[in-house]
Amino acid sequence: MNILLTGGAGYIGSHVVFSLLDNGHKVTVIDNLSTGHKKILPKKINFFDCNINEKYKIKEILQSSNFDILMHFAGFIKVEESVSNPKKYFENNTDNAISLFETCLENNLNNIIFSSTAAVYGNPKENKPISENELLKPLNPYGESKMRTENYLLKNKKKINSIILRYFNVAGADNQLRTGLLSDAATHLIKIISEVAVGKRKKICIYGNDYTTTDGTAIRDYIHVSDLADIHVKTSEYLLQNRESNIFNCGYGRGYSVLDVINKANNITNGKIKFEISNRRPGDAEKLVSDVEKINKHLKWKPKYNNLKTIIHSSINWEKKIYEENL
Repeated sequence: MNILLTGGAGYIGSHVVFSLLDNGHKVTVIDNLSTGHKKILPKKINFFDCNINEKYKIKEILQSSNFDILMHFAGFIKVEESVSNPKKYFENNTDNAISLFETCLENNLNNIIFSSTAAVYGNPKENKPISENELLKPLNPYGESKMRTENYLLKNKKKINSIILRYFNVAGADNQLRTGLLSDAATHLIKIISEVAVGKRKKICIYGNDYTTTDGTAIRDYIHVSDLADIHVKTSEYLLQNRESNIFNCGYGRGYSVLDVINKANNITNGKIKFEISNRRPGDAEKLVSDVEKINKHLKWKPKYNNLKTIIHSSINWEKKIYEENL
């Protein structure tokens, strides 16, 4: 396969780049490096530094090669920031994405894999895993911006073959430590725990312990980033074979509370993870756990790293590497 991938210098995008290369595919990356890092990308790819809304540049790239699929990762992902600056999120995550898709269509590329989020579900009332048919009620502009882009793809099914992948909480790092999460303002729980583990931070802040969960802290479904990367490879094959649109949840179907994750990390680090309780953050859901029946059925996908300890351990190993190498 010949893949055009936006946001490839980011956390998830870079893992997908390596996974595609590992499976013998050709990759071209577009990234404006506003949040991405070129240094975590392999050398044997084509790389273009540009924004997804630069129609003329995108057109040139599309006409330079016969791409099979566009994988679109380029987007802003911080919930708190989206609440304080919604315009930024709607302009980039929705308007720029649609501009990119339309440029692709104009240049005969109509197979698209879209990086979406479980944030589109909001805070479902029923205490059960969330299926792809759940009513969408995002709690924040981040989730709303992704939902609007999903809606564009769904409305254009006759012109676009698209797979919408709704990520639950992505964590961990490549087991060869070729890439991982680089961020000076991390909002990912396991990333912050890893920074505490290596001494980069003193403690972690738990945002709210008054949820109606077993221990009062919010519950999430954590998926290892390498399993998520594998999903993208399998999804590409599925899309090219079936040429039909679909939506898949990307998770393991099991939830862990914030305290569950901290306790597991303390088992690994011999109690290095200190924490304090703070107020809830606006836009945070209480519980998000995926129903993964659909993706298992359609893709026949089986995770390789479905273990919370494995996820945390890989994240801490990556954090040690970048701390020691000052990446």
